Amino acid sequence: MTYKIAFFDIDGTLVNEEKIIPQDTIDAIAELKEKGVEPVIATGRAPYFLDSLLEQVGIESFVCLNGAFAVYKGQPIYRNPIEPATIEAFVKAAREQGHALCFEGETRYTTDQIDNERVLRSVGSLKVPFPEHEHDFWTKESIYQMFLHAVADEESTYESFHDRLTFIRWHEDALDILPIGGSKAKGIEAMLAKLGIDKSEAIAFGDGLNDKEMLEYVGFGIAMGNAHPDVIPYADYVTTHVDERGIRNGLIAAGILEK
Repeated sequence: MTYKIAFFDIDGTLVNEEKIIPQDTIDAIAELKEKGVEPVIATGRAPYFLDSLLEQVGIESFVCLNGAFAVYKGQPIYRNPIEPATIEAFVKAAREQGHALCFEGETRYTTDQIDNERVLRSVGSLKVPFPEHEHDFWTKESIYQMFLHAVADEESTYESFHDRLTFIRWHEDALDILPIGGSKAKGIEAMLAKLGIDKSEAIAFGDGLNDKEMLEYVGFGIAMGNAHPDVIPYADYVTTHVDERGIRNGLIAAGILEK
């Protein structure tokens, strides 16, 4: 199969636990581009956290906010914000429980509890700037994703929202809250349609629970060696750890790079 485009998750895929991109990964992506295959980021992160990484790896396009927002070479091509009425109801429920929320818009993000310990631990693990404190940001701009700061045994409180929102845990203290049915695959689908590329001509790399739909959707899904065990069944191939030539070995398995 000849592949035309490759989608890459960031955390645990392009970057290691120290949030460093291995040099071999940078080199492999450069070689990928020389082969005529376009690299694209596919991440749960927001667009305002991507500039440095995009520059390091020489990538121009991205699907972010877990598929709710996509940009091709500087031009937004897909937006899927959460319905404001759903956000309003969810905010009310979270505040009744005392659970902190972060709200991710197109150009910035905020939290309603700036000194909350769960916010500090979870967002701190991403090694990105902390959110601004703004109680009602969600009433002013489109929100594409929220962070709910609740531990696993508190999730059942929000079961009534499962028909309106998608929940994905990414930290022991936090979950991503997406539009219903939202996933990286939705943003990828929109980008492929824009470019006239069939999904069979796409590959993707990922390691986390938010990568399952993406790996299953594309023509060749590659799970990192450090992937969550529940991700493996959705992949066509399991490569090595991010720090053990994981990206290069995956591209070799896809038949794009040579050993």
